[in-house]
Amino acid sequence: GQKILSAPFAILGSIGVVAQLPNLHRLLKKHDVDVEVLTAGEYKRTLTIFGENTEKGREKFQDDLETTHELFKNFVARYRQQLSIDEVSTGEVWLGIAALGKQLVDELQTSDEYLASRAREADLFQLHYAEKKSLPERFGMAASTVLEHGVLKGWTRLNEQRFWQ
Repeated sequence: GQKILSAPFAILGSIGVVAQLPNLHRLLKKHDVDVEVLTAGEYKRTLTIFGENTEKGREKFQDDLETTHELFKNFVARYRQQLSIDEVSTGEVWLGIAALGKQLVDELQTSDEYLASRAREADLFQLHYAEKKSLPERFGMAASTVLEHGVLKGWTRLNEQRFWQ
């Protein structure tokens, strides 16, 4: 988009990369459960949930996260050139009013305010969908209504007569 609008109370930012995974290796080892992880390629599995993680694997995983973060920052910076990208790519979040000051957004406006302003500038049409009923359907509905009211009135009169007798 050419312009980013935000509600004053929206949460924006979080230009960062996170990965977390539990490691059950010690628990499995305590209960004599072995897990075999077979891979082809030195870095096919850098960290694992079940196996023993190595410092080399952790370093590679961290390098991959840093690379992803750089790609993310570059993408944002390409489309929001007015940003101080290093200032806003810490993984922090800000409310809309602070994000405006950091130039993450161009304007503060709620979605209701935006739609109302656009409605004043646009030609709006209200559509109504009516299903056309066939003659037997219309006759059936009309007959049903007549019968329902007729039977209901008759039933009410009958009950009134019994009550007063």
